[in-house]
Amino acid sequence: VLINMGKSSSPKRIERGFSEDHRGSIEYFNDVDLSKYKRFYIVNNPVQGTVRAWHGHQKEAKLIKVLEGVFLVGSVAIDKWDKPSESLKPELYEIQENSDLLYIPPGYANGAMNLVPESRIVYFSTSNLEESIEDDYRFDSKLWDPWTSRGGVIFE
Repeated sequence: VLINMGKSSSPKRIERGFSEDHRGSIEYFNDVDLSKYKRFYIVNNPVQGTVRAWHGHQKEAKLIKVLEGVFLVGSVAIDKWDKPSESLKPELYEIQENSDLLYIPPGYANGAMNLVPESRIVYFSTSNLEESIEDDYRFDSKLWDPWTSRGGVIFE
């Protein structure tokens, strides 16, 4: 059964498969349908505790995979896109390399902070760049702040 992420209304982890033998290992997500994803981008945070938050979309969904290091990823369901409530509580996920995927559905803002230096994370998006720009909502990184208590550095 292929996982259709477009119908989910809340973030979810997607478990990875893993095989290993004398030649090495294979990490896979064979049940994920990537046909709805139009682009991907990789973020490299060389300095530990770098915060990139909050970025939301009403229509766009994302898959997130940590390539190197460890990230604290937050997601928050937005109640009002023009002025979201300060009392919203983000869901937090600590994700390391060789781990599961995280699906962020439309209607959420997300952010991430690397917990170790030289960390890389990849985002798969259901929107092309033009569509994403038209559906782009940015919120202050301190609006919902799980970062500073974990040693995060919020660059202004």
